[in-house]
This record gives sequence, structure tokens and C-alpha cells, in this order.
Amino acid sequence: MLWGIDPLLDADLLYALRRMGHGDEIAVVDTNYPAASTAMSTVTGEPLLMAGVSAARAVEAILSVMPLDTFVPDPAGRMEVVGDPDAIPPVQREVQQVLDRAAGKHVPLQGIERFDFYERARNAFVILITGERRFYGDFIFKKGVVPPE
Repeated sequence: MLWGIDPLLDADLLYALRRMGHGDEIAVVDTNYPAASTAMSTVTGEPLLMAGVSAARAVEAILSVMPLDTFVPDPAGRMEVVGDPDAIPPVQREVQQVLDRAAGKHVPLQGIERFDFYERARNAFVILITGERRFYGDFIFKKGVVPPE
């Protein structure tokens, strides 16, 4: 246990987040997501696991140590609902609230079509499987920079 570090951030996830550079992405996905097959092409080569934790709680832990990219218009994305891309399920509303709190302002979750999401996740640095069982609990976040003091 470390002071100031969310206890959900285990050594493997902290290591991956620390290794990520500006512009690298993390995919935070639900339990139904094909993470093992998708993660084979990521930098880590396999998914990390945060079992028993909601998507919102996992995102809260990650954003407690990782800044979002401020050099791009859409540093945060969500998988669109198939057949209704404008729908925002409760899980996505919860993550939106966490995202806005962490950023200190509204940062919209950009909709990403399902198969485009899969492709983008294949190019992510790491995929984190949460314990989220609700559909469409799938998100991508682009890492920003830590400014000098």
C-alpha cells in the first residue's frame, strides 16, 4: 500500500501507466469485451484485470494518476450503442461524471463505432478489463503530459 495511490492501482497497472507516453491510449473495457484476443497486438501483449470493479471506479483510479491529452480535441471515447449511436447508457453517464470531476471541466466522451473501437483498442498501449457487467462499459483514454513543476 502506498500513500496517495488509489489501492485499485496494482503494480502491473501502475507499471503500464508509467510506461505510457504522451498520446498513448488505455482501453478500459467491460467483462464481455474480447480483451484477450484484442490485447495480443497491444504493447503489453495481454490484458490487465481489475475484477469486481465498475467501469466508473476503474476510470476514477486511473485518472487519479494519469492526465488526459490536452493537445487533441477528443482525449476520451466510448463505444457507441449498436443501432443507436447517440444513446448514452447509465454506465457511460457514470464514467462521464468521473471524467468531468477528474478533469475539473466537461470533457465529452466521443462516440466510437463498435468495430472502430475494436481497431483502436488493438493499437492501445494496454487494455484493462474491469468487472463491469453492464453493456457498453468500454472506453478509451489518451494520456497527456505531466507539466514541469
